[in-house]
Amino acid sequence: MRIAISAALSIMLAGCQGIDFGDSSSFRPSSSPVTVDTVSRNDRLAGIAREQHPRILATYGGEYSDQKLERAVAKIVGDLIAASDDPTQTYRVTILNSPNINAFALPGGYLYVTRGLLALANDSAELATVIAHEMGHVTANHGIQRQQKEAEEVLAAEVVNDVLGGGANAQVALVRGKLRLAQFSRNQELEADAIGIRVAGNAGYDPYAAARFLQSMATYSEFRTVSGAGDASLDFLASHPNAPQRIELAQRHARQFGPPGTGERGREALLAGIDGLLFGDTPEEGYVRGRTFLHPKLGIAFSVPDGFVIDNSAAAVTAAGPGDMAVRFDGVTLDRRIGLTDYLRSGWVQGLDPGSIRAASVNGNDAARARASADGWQFDIAVVRAGSQVYRLLTAAPMNSPSLSPVANSVVDSFRVLSRSELDALQPLRIRVVTVRPGENVASLAARMSGVDRKLELFRLLNGLAPGASVSVGDKVKIVTEG
Repeated sequence: MRIAISAALSIMLAGCQGIDFGDSSSFRPSSSPVTVDTVSRNDRLAGIAREQHPRILATYGGEYSDQKLERAVAKIVGDLIAASDDPTQTYRVTILNSPNINAFALPGGYLYVTRGLLALANDSAELATVIAHEMGHVTANHGIQRQQKEAEEVLAAEVVNDVLGGGANAQVALVRGKLRLAQFSRNQELEADAIGIRVAGNAGYDPYAAARFLQSMATYSEFRTVSGAGDASLDFLASHPNAPQRIELAQRHARQFGPPGTGERGREALLAGIDGLLFGDTPEEGYVRGRTFLHPKLGIAFSVPDGFVIDNSAAAVTAAGPGDMAVRFDGVTLDRRIGLTDYLRSGWVQGLDPGSIRAASVNGNDAARARASADGWQFDIAVVRAGSQVYRLLTAAPMNSPSLSPVANSVVDSFRVLSRSELDALQPLRIRVVTVRPGENVASLAARMSGVDRKLELFRLLNGLAPGASVSVGDKVKIVTEG
């Protein structure tokens, strides 16, 4: 089924407000500041990075602006620069407004870290090792090496196609080439690990934080896979290969500085920076609350049945459920003079059964329903007009599944326009740092969280607590709350 991607659920991008960090001891404004743009003005690779910057912002939800968080990150970056092999290198650090867990670098000193990664970090040392890892890519000229390797692969692909054509042998040769490129990238990651741990350790941070945070990211990745939340392809571990051996290598590098407990963790400073940090989706993307999707900007909501997990992305909202069933929701702008039954016939649905088209009403909103089939699948299509938008709810099931009608009817019947009081009460999720009080424990603190599922597991993940680990009175911990 070919469906046009809607702009109705696209991410609203914040303005570009990248910060340039140098000296760790002071951040005084200058009338002629030395920035990554001025230093790398004539650098060809840095020019490519500048061109990529807007695309990265678009992919990762724009820039996230929070002055106290920016100061916390600036302090870490400044410490790392002072301890690096090239303290004259200038970096532009951008905090991305994305719930995904990621950090990466572009040639010329462009560094990126998502607010999702910041929410998962539990101390300054963990964040320092991640940022130092990305700085390692820059100082080791990995961007140049990767570009050269990719150019070689493009040339190899052209040669293979010219000699072997487009047959099976050509495809095998291309796959092998891509595997060689992937191996090259893994070697770069291990080299950046070593550089990052060395720089973070030299800056006085706990070098064991690298292995600790790699494990936290791996555990969180498993949690997201089970919950279905977010786009895993945008996560750190999707572009930075992870394995138990890599964690062991990180621990081995850390031992060069001494036994565990060496170096500063800086937990209080980082927690102060991330207190109040936006967690999960933005109002422009809409919120997932359990089995319900609510969009404060569009003013609509719908729910999926038990067993379904909602995934909210920029292009569409999808939900996967038992029996290989799936639901897709998006919106389009449609001229009000076009009837909804006519819209269903307009050619955007492949395999449409014209005889199934019928007018309908969904909670007081004009609607139309239809059925379609294609490639062993059957589809229920509903379009609902609410305000200036037309929303599309598509439910898919294997051809012989008896569950299509009950699931589709449940989803469509749940679609509604939110009332003013519901909109006023709808708040984004935020990280709140609280102090453990007498009588509180892991379970009671997790119970204080709102707007999230699997609270106990998520609380342990966010606070880096292993199974069975406890908290003590006076500890500062992270919880997730609405508002």
